[in-house]
Amino acid sequence: MKPKHKVFIFSAPSGSGKTTIVRALLRAGFPFSFSVSATSRPRRNNEIHGQDYYFISPEEFKQKIEEQAFVEWEEVYENTFYGTLKSEIERIFSENKYPIFDVDVVGGLNLKRYFGKNALAVFVQAPSVEILENRLRNRSTDNEASIQKRLAKCSYEMTFASQFDVIVVNDLLDEAVEETKMHIRQFIENE
Repeated sequence: MKPKHKVFIFSAPSGSGKTTIVRALLRAGFPFSFSVSATSRPRRNNEIHGQDYYFISPEEFKQKIEEQAFVEWEEVYENTFYGTLKSEIERIFSENKYPIFDVDVVGGLNLKRYFGKNALAVFVQAPSVEILENRLRNRSTDNEASIQKRLAKCSYEMTFASQFDVIVVNDLLDEAVEETKMHIRQFIENE
C-alpha cells in the first residue's frame, strides 16, 4: 500500500498534552479521521473495540505481522504489541480524509519513515520536566512507580524530538493548538 495523500502524526512523552491537542484538532473542522491503533493488551473497562483500539490477541497480532498487515508495529513489553493496520489507513483514505495519529515516539518515527514527505510529524513537549511531572501527578491515573517509569521514558523520548518536522511546546494549551493549526494549514496548502 502506498500513501495516497498526507497524514498527520502526533507523538510526545506521556503528560505533554498530545492527546488533548489531537482532540482539539479533530473538533476544529479539518478533514481528519482518527487512526485507531491495534493492540494486544487487554481492554480496559471503559474502552471500546474499534474506537479506542482494535483489541486482538498476541497470537493474532503475530499472525498479522507475518501477513505484513501493519504499516508499523512494535512490541512495547513482552507479548504487548501496538501497531497501525494498513486496512485502517485504507479506510481513512477511502473516506477522502487525512489520517491523524496519536502514537508514541517510536511509532511516530516509524510512521514518518513510511509516509516520508507525505507526513507532518509533530512532537509535543511540556515546557519542562517539572511541569511534565506535575501533569502526570495531577492526572491521578498512575501510581508512584508508574510515574517514575514514565519520567525516565520521557527523558529518553525527548532525545528524538529533533527527528520530527515540528516541535510544539505545550505551555498554554490554546496557544499550542493555534500553533499546531498553523503548521497543519501550511502543510496542506503545499499539496
